[in-house]
Amino acid sequence: MTKRAIVTGVTGQDGSYLAEFLLEKGYEVHGIIRRSSSYNQERLEDLLTEEESNALENNRNFHLHYGDVTDAQNITRLISEIQPDEIYNLAAQSHVRVSFDMPGYTLDVDGKGTLNILEAVRILGLSDKTRVYQASTSELYGKVQEVPQTENTPFYPRSPYGAAKIYGYWITKNYRESYNMFAVNGILFNHESERRGETFVTRKITLAAARIAQGKQNKLKLGNLDSLRDWGYAKDYVECMWLILQHEEPEDFVIATGEMHSVREFVELAFKQVNIDLKWVGEGINEKGISVKTGEVIVEIDPQLFRPAEVEQLLGNPTKAKTLLGWNPTKTSFEQLVSVMVNYDMNKVSQETVSKKMFDGAVGMNHLNANNSRVLA
Repeated sequence: MTKRAIVTGVTGQDGSYLAEFLLEKGYEVHGIIRRSSSYNQERLEDLLTEEESNALENNRNFHLHYGDVTDAQNITRLISEIQPDEIYNLAAQSHVRVSFDMPGYTLDVDGKGTLNILEAVRILGLSDKTRVYQASTSELYGKVQEVPQTENTPFYPRSPYGAAKIYGYWITKNYRESYNMFAVNGILFNHESERRGETFVTRKITLAAARIAQGKQNKLKLGNLDSLRDWGYAKDYVECMWLILQHEEPEDFVIATGEMHSVREFVELAFKQVNIDLKWVGEGINEKGISVKTGEVIVEIDPQLFRPAEVEQLLGNPTKAKTLLGWNPTKTSFEQLVSVMVNYDMNKVSQETVSKKMFDGAVGMNHLNANNSRVLA
């Protein structure tokens, strides 16, 4: 029988990849989207457009519903109507720096939103039927207590985002132990892709590299270049989410590559991909990245982009996922990840340039036609 899955946060990076993955597995996928006055389904266009090569077959099993995890009644109604076999809770206010500006909202979505889903499954009597995946985060570790971090490493969150997610983690574990639910946490370390939001540091870097290379931007401003992160490819990570819910026993897993790189390394690789070599001069907030070829300052430090409480390093140990789930965390290497993102953004910036020229040309022609009409009149 066809399995049914609910994916919250389906319009996001992970949600769109997961929806595609589940559809390829033959699932009936129900995505939850928030009502917005602006278009927010760009990442789902391949699934919604019948002209795409494989979308016609897939989109018969792909359904979108308006909803919000902060609305308990709405979520309970949707779960009751859909009767899912699996729920993937990927909905979140996921920007760490923004969580310092919006701590209450972050708590409502990332913490209470998780509770609303678990409680809905419980009160609807679906505990034996529905398996729940909670998207947890490496930000739980924050001020790390050991390196690398495993499923047993103590938590020490350093942001409202991490603190909200720690509630989501523990309430998931509590419902598993209290109500015998198949409710699990995937502790995802940093995972990026060409679908990452443009305000996140990795996408900010790759877009800037593309724009600077094509003369559309002068400088890139960043915060802490020395932050160390375990970066993987989001498209690989959604496979592990699915594997966690297929495991015989409900267990929590670290999802990571086991490799750590600095923001500085990411910057250097991204610019090298567009044939710009950088050299670094200065120290601290006065450090600058200079083009070796032109001598121009391309990268500058902006103190406002530092977090109030920094997380200096995160490095996950994926041994459990590799051993019990057979998952390959380095299917896409760090270098390949940066290359994929930069190449995508080079094409994006190039297309934007062509579109602007066509628009400007059309405006100019309309203006000329209007003048000619006045002359002829």
